[in-house]
Amino acid sequence: MDDASVEEVLTETDLADRDLVNLTTGTPAQARARAEWARERGARYVAGGIMAVPPMIGVPGAGGYVFYSGSRELFERHQQSLVVPAGTTYVGEDAGFAALHDVAALLSAMYGMFAGAAHVFALIRKEDIDPASLAMQVAGTPTFRSTGEQQGVSPELLSPYFELMRRRLAEGSGEEDLTGVIDLLVR
Repeated sequence: MDDASVEEVLTETDLADRDLVNLTTGTPAQARARAEWARERGARYVAGGIMAVPPMIGVPGAGGYVFYSGSRELFERHQQSLVVPAGTTYVGEDAGFAALHDVAALLSAMYGMFAGAAHVFALIRKEDIDPASLAMQVAGTPTFRSTGEQQGVSPELLSPYFELMRRRLAEGSGEEDLTGVIDLLVR
């Protein structure tokens, strides 16, 4: 579950000459301390940060992967086993780097996006203001594409979403907000 549970479960375990791969979510400092804790008990240590939702685990090609950091030698020795549940990405000898990539780099960005959307809807919730309509959003997509082209950035990340927006608009749903796109995904 977390760093404390690792210690609770393994405190009475003889870790001498063992390989320990820790996939619990924790901070970079906790991962570094756990690596030292394992070393003091004679174990080799690798930390991991899982970038997948449960249905992606063990499904080849589902897109899930795990960041690993710590002993490169240990990671390479067990990489064939580590790749079974999800793809692997080694991010460095510092045992805290997997947690840093997991929590700081990716999850913080995701929660930032979610928070921004929630904030917008909260701001207009009690007012007679509709979120930007789908029709207005679709009308603005050429600007996003042109800006990307001018800056040398591919539109491939946004293009599938823009296509869903256009499809929803073609169904006659131009006055709704962007949440109507969800209906296209659950059909």
